[in-house]
Amino acid sequence: MKISLNWLRDYVDFDLSAQQIGSLLSDRGFPFESIETVGSDTVIDFEITSNRGDCLGHIGIARELAAATGKTIKLPKIELPTSERDCATMVQVEIAEPALCGRYTARVIEGVKIGPTPDWMKTRLEAVGLRSVNNVVDATNYAMMETGQPPHAFDFAKIDGAKIVVRKGIAGERITAIDGSKCDLNPAMLVIADKSRPVALAGVMGGLDSEVSDSTTAILLEDAHFAPLTVRTTSRKLGIKSDACYRFERVVDIENIDWASQRTAHLITMVAGGLAAKGVVDAYPQKPTAKTVSLRLSRLKALLGIEVKQSQVLAVLSALGLDPQAKAEDLLTCTIPTWRNDLYREADLIEEFARLHGFDKLPIQGRICIDVVSPDERQRLLGVVRNTLNAAGFYETISVTFVDDVIAKLFSGVDRAGHLAVTDVSRKSANLLRQNLIGSLAQCFRTNLHAKNADIDLYEIADTFKPAPGEKLPLQQTMVGIISQGDLRKIRGVIEAIARMLDRDAKVEFASAQLPWASAGAQVTINSIPAGFAGIASKEVLDALDIKNTSFAGAEIDFSVLGNMQAGAKKIKPIPRFPAIDRDLSIIVDEDKRWVDIETAVGKAAPKELENVNFVGIYRGKPVAAGKKSVTLSLRFRNDEGTLTHEMVDSFQNVILQQLAQSLDAQLRTA
Repeated sequence: MKISLNWLRDYVDFDLSAQQIGSLLSDRGFPFESIETVGSDTVIDFEITSNRGDCLGHIGIARELAAATGKTIKLPKIELPTSERDCATMVQVEIAEPALCGRYTARVIEGVKIGPTPDWMKTRLEAVGLRSVNNVVDATNYAMMETGQPPHAFDFAKIDGAKIVVRKGIAGERITAIDGSKCDLNPAMLVIADKSRPVALAGVMGGLDSEVSDSTTAILLEDAHFAPLTVRTTSRKLGIKSDACYRFERVVDIENIDWASQRTAHLITMVAGGLAAKGVVDAYPQKPTAKTVSLRLSRLKALLGIEVKQSQVLAVLSALGLDPQAKAEDLLTCTIPTWRNDLYREADLIEEFARLHGFDKLPIQGRICIDVVSPDERQRLLGVVRNTLNAAGFYETISVTFVDDVIAKLFSGVDRAGHLAVTDVSRKSANLLRQNLIGSLAQCFRTNLHAKNADIDLYEIADTFKPAPGEKLPLQQTMVGIISQGDLRKIRGVIEAIARMLDRDAKVEFASAQLPWASAGAQVTINSIPAGFAGIASKEVLDALDIKNTSFAGAEIDFSVLGNMQAGAKKIKPIPRFPAIDRDLSIIVDEDKRWVDIETAVGKAAPKELENVNFVGIYRGKPVAAGKKSVTLSLRFRNDEGTLTHEMVDSFQNVILQQLAQSLDAQLRTA
């Protein structure tokens, strides 16, 4: 932002050099990039951060300089010559999109004469990098560089029906911008239209057909507030940049618009003559309420490390126009001026005090002391879960909390109405708070698959949000989401590994369940407590995600269930003194028999010497009959008091086989 010192003197008195002003404001958050001499003037180019749109004009910088030097800012006096005609009888304004246009003012100035710009105005504009066009256009540019509020002047005679409508573009509409760009409009763009056609791209650029020309005698002056995102979206889509859109993208002062409009009209009548119609047409759908923010002196001390008197804080914040009021010995309350959109919390006020008080006055220590704090239970559990999954070959992902309508319906079975959504226009497509992690992980799986990555095993630990009936806030749960290109056995394996890292004797069970995204689903219980779900992706899901020639299995486990397993001391057993004997059995059972049925039957006949039962594999085909399958399981036997003999294990095995035959009609496969 180029600032002319000659221009700046109109608003604040100072006897500092350009270098001193640059250094002073640099220390207060406005570093300068260069100082150059332009004729008899000196211009400083300041870097303005995106949250300080109020400083994209000379008055904004003057306000900061006045606060830094203890001076008082001087705003220009407005003496607007008016006619007897009432503006409200000459033009109408309709805001069809109040969410995108918070305020729109229109003034009519008649009897203007288009011509060259006076030297004083032309010189100042050229000093800050703007070329002269004509007296009316230059007056609007001058007002923008002065106030930071971009106005626009239409040729009033070219506004059909003397009516302004702020609406969305219509597919198929086209407008030629002032720079000659042919712009095809769509409903994502906000436009200024008259009775019959668009006449400007809201906040971006005016239309060529309604621009001020040598034949113009009446001006319709626009000053408005447009939503930053819609201006940025239109600008980027059309590839059009302007000084106006640069300012609207960084938020203009909605309360200052009428004053800025009066000032612009005053400048136009100064350089182009004419009279302004009385009054203004001011469409202001919803006036914002005043923001108040509290500040505790104790918190200021804690953050800055300095002792400050209440009177000092009051003086600094008053200089910034924050109207601080002492409510108690430790408490101040500030009313935030409408031009400061960046201030909304206590830390912001503390930062404001620090930068005006001087960062150089804050104490610096040669050594930083860091207190070491042991991790809490949640952090320990996160470490256990992450380490276990990483050791199993899984990679952690971090994805956004929002999903689109398709993913939401696909993985939850609930349409948009059953999800919580944000209304911010920044998220029009993917704006639903996710109810599970599987949808997000599936999208990551697809991305990796299409990138030709192999063995895709992913996990995410994050919150999910489900509407809670009768409650204002959703049910927010931390879940562990897991997805694998392998089969469901790998998913079960890592769930068991996590559970047994927390409880050596934890029992993980899968019971058949219906899941909206799975061809085969299961409810997961740990120690008989419902802990989540698991399943294999259905063909419908794979087709919707364009996943071909492979599939995935996934699961979600409630983090709080894992957390409850951490309680209590861990029991440690001595290393076994005597060897174990392993026996592998292949049994033929009906196709509908599940592993949990086999495991349960073994458990009924298991002697105390049976240490564990593991699934090995499934075989279908000759010589196994149709409708049957061969399941191989491994049994491990061990006696803590002596070495087992094969004869003893044979007897254990026979009892188990008898139970399997009785419970499942199972037969020992011998070929």
